[in-house]
Amino acid sequence: MSASRFVVIAEFDLKPQDRERFLELAREDARASVANEPGCHQFDLLISEEDPNLVVLHEVYDDRAAFESHLQMPHYFPFRDGTEALITAKRVRFFDLDS
Repeated sequence: MSASRFVVIAEFDLKPQDRERFLELAREDARASVANEPGCHQFDLLISEEDPNLVVLHEVYDDRAAFESHLQMPHYFPFRDGTEALITAKRVRFFDLDS
């Protein structure tokens, strides 16, 4: 195990009427990612207390290559293809987790 991990923080502003569908797709992607991707160590859905239509995905991978592999996984495609119309904004940031 390396001393550093690759972290993805993806923030989504949701259309209120589409919130439940977004969460359903995100939960399935998170579940399948942790279960089927050896390079994915953590995948959390965070829902803002102040704004229930703000959802943050917190993902931890071995490295950027493991994240890039995640983007090619069949279980990711329904999330990628199914959420674009459900959101009003998206911000994605990348970090190194130093341990």
